[in-house]
Amino acid sequence: MSAHGAADEILTVNPDGWVTSVEAARADGFTTFDFLDAVDEVGRTEEFRVVVRLVDWTIGRGRQLHVRIPRDEPRLDTISGVFAGASWHEREVHDFFGIEFTGGDPAPLLNHPVSGQPAVRWLRKDHVLAARAAQPWPGGKEPGEGPGAARRRMAPPGVPDPATWGNRDPALPPAAADEIAASVAGGRVRRRR
Repeated sequence: MSAHGAADEILTVNPDGWVTSVEAARADGFTTFDFLDAVDEVGRTEEFRVVVRLVDWTIGRGRQLHVRIPRDEPRLDTISGVFAGASWHEREVHDFFGIEFTGGDPAPLLNHPVSGQPAVRWLRKDHVLAARAAQPWPGGKEPGEGPGAARRRMAPPGVPDPATWGNRDPALPPAAADEIAASVAGGRVRRRR
């Protein structure tokens, strides 16, 4: 990312210093809140990475603050007291990743749980896109298609290997998050049954 062509400065901060780091960046002139988002690091680490991007338009530079939080208890203090616009982004990240922003607005933004059910965590790599497993992929082309190419049926992205999810052997324990994430990479040849 860049603002006016200058590369962003990227800083990694500790979860305990998250809010103070955002306040310090604002005091340094990074007064424009651009976005806040999360990345699921499953398969590499058992963490989520939360990223906030701030911009100082007087020097034409951006600053990204990255913080890693554990997957098992994804919780981080809100920065909505520093940048009010962060509240919407925090609610979205909560809906899609299940990360709780302590002190922030707890109302769901996009997913409305029914009778206490948790919101859908679509962007977690261990969340299975069941509709794709149950219905044929509607994509127009698959790898290997074209004049003279032999057609190979490919599993679409987001569909795990059936041995991992779906018709998994009931004698096996449930698949771990990293096992599911590794199997939903997509682009693998679909096995014939």
